[in-house]
Amino acid sequence: MSAPDTSRAPIAVALDTADLAVATRWASAVSPHVSTLKIGLELFCHEGPAAVEKVRAAVDLDIFLDLKLHDIPATVAGAARAVAHLQPRYLTVHAGGGPAMVSAAVTALPDTLVAGVTILTSLAAEELDRLGIIGPPRDAACRLARLAVDAGARALVCSPQEVAPIRATVGPDIVLIVPGVRPAGSGHQDQARVGTPEQALADGADLLVIGRPITGAADPAAAAADIAASLR
Repeated sequence: MSAPDTSRAPIAVALDTADLAVATRWASAVSPHVSTLKIGLELFCHEGPAAVEKVRAAVDLDIFLDLKLHDIPATVAGAARAVAHLQPRYLTVHAGGGPAMVSAAVTALPDTLVAGVTILTSLAAEELDRLGIIGPPRDAACRLARLAVDAGARALVCSPQEVAPIRATVGPDIVLIVPGVRPAGSGHQDQARVGTPEQALADGADLLVIGRPITGAADPAAAAADIAASLR
């Protein structure tokens, strides 16, 4: 696995579209300013592995494959092996799938940082109550973080509001990937637990996932440059 790119801002731009031409255009626009490109379910389900291959052919950045795998261990292991040839730097699995499932993904992809997703940033405390998840989001996220790391995950996904307690829980060596990041004054859209890029990094985040504040801007390249500059 290659070393992480430290010459660009620690931002993963979310290429959340089903249109591969749009995704590659965004990727090319932001590539001078950010370290990582996130390919999620929308693009991957529409284009399949070609989404990763064509984005990587357009720009040389780390690929964050955000599939949020969640199934029995054997199925997750098979899915992880199926994307191994794409060599993503990160692959997400739901920590709520349990330690055996997380471990299966880690074993199947030894050269990728398997990232355990704790609590989705779209869920507020009242939704967790309805789902039967005990405790406020902070406590639930810390429990799932500990479970995933103990099962071998070397990265975690959490909201900006849980970065500090999770960092205290898992220590300095686990990569914390943080969606729900919004520059001051930006709308929350469908995110419930958000924070600014500056605060997330100050609390111990390693990689910020930013989508619509960049890709929804009139000039995505300028938006990426502005956010990157604010972090220096």
